[in-house]
Amino acid sequence: MKTEPRVVEPSEWDEWYAKVVLAFGGVAAAPEHTGLIREITEFDRTLGVWDGAECVATAASFSFRMSVPGGALTPTAGVSMVSVAATHRRRGILSAMMRRQLDDVRERGEPLAVLLASEPAIYGRYGYGAATKQLRADIDTARVTLSVPEGTDAIRLRKAEPDEVLADIEAVYARQLPGRPGLIARLPAWDRLQILDTPADRAGASPLQCVLAERDGEVVGYALYRIKPSWEESGPNGTVALQDLQALEPQGHAALMRYLFGIDLTSTVSMSSRPVDDPWQHLVSDTRRCALRSWDGLYIRPVEVGAALAARTYRAPVDVVLEVEDAFCPWNAGRWRLSGDTGGASCERTTDGADLALSVRELGTAYLGGFPLRGLADAGRVRELSPGALAAASLAFGGDVAPWGPHTF
Repeated sequence: MKTEPRVVEPSEWDEWYAKVVLAFGGVAAAPEHTGLIREITEFDRTLGVWDGAECVATAASFSFRMSVPGGALTPTAGVSMVSVAATHRRRGILSAMMRRQLDDVRERGEPLAVLLASEPAIYGRYGYGAATKQLRADIDTARVTLSVPEGTDAIRLRKAEPDEVLADIEAVYARQLPGRPGLIARLPAWDRLQILDTPADRAGASPLQCVLAERDGEVVGYALYRIKPSWEESGPNGTVALQDLQALEPQGHAALMRYLFGIDLTSTVSMSSRPVDDPWQHLVSDTRRCALRSWDGLYIRPVEVGAALAARTYRAPVDVVLEVEDAFCPWNAGRWRLSGDTGGASCERTTDGADLALSVRELGTAYLGGFPLRGLADAGRVRELSPGALAAASLAFGGDVAPWGPHTF
């Protein structure tokens, strides 16, 4: 068979997507979900490999814009639905798809590629580095209380059907973009995917519910959640499963959390994708009863090192020469002089001596500011070649807001 990936034709999409579903467990999606996935498909960025008439491998990407440090929305390829049939492993098919995809991303002028890894061990060899974490928690609301900031009582809460207030939800989300690295601007139809509410999405819980936080008639926050009821001999023990919460001010955030804590017949607020610096952690009476743990989030791959590093700003002045290793995308390999500060940056080829040496994978890990270069150096993944360069660069790459990638794709 030929292992060369090719673009999927619209007439082939049903077969192609069936192979995606099979690769990720084989549970058929609801028709509404399948219809939306087809609607958001960018066919010129959707790849497949065929063995005769059978599709045996899949990959897709989306034309996103992602917030980077400094607030710029940078063109970014969102890589998704990557699979190789179990019958066709160890033939170089995945590498061929990654090669075709990254070449395409480069031709489109997108300096970054991102993905959410179903199996993290796979993507490091293609230059993707874990760049964000997400916080998971199961808060025992029967024992944990909240101490809310002054002015929280001025917030009005209003229940609403998610589809009826989708414009308000998206307006709040859009206003968050510049302040949080890793957030992805919504493309058309993706907003509806976020509130999809089929029985399969519910997994035994209630239909999706929404509460808005308002100040003087303006929506300043929202929470999307489901309730999973449970009863024990001692009484109700339900769970509030938080899907998304965004707020533009501390009082709005606190009012929403207080509301979730107080829902009748529940004793747990469960969340699976929150920023690691989520402010509710400073409002609870006992973090030990919140069952906190972290999980890997976005994986980032600098596709054009110079353009990627020049797209963001830096927390402190930096002037450093980076020796970058990149075997899979050799156009990135070599020395780059990065000069920048809070106002902007440039990154150009240079023949000057290197100050730091690292692979493109570590550059992706450090890119959004969530993982210090110092920590990577302590792990032996970054080498300091000029005394003092590591401390200066680590400070410059950092940020005061944790990067976060809650947008699923």
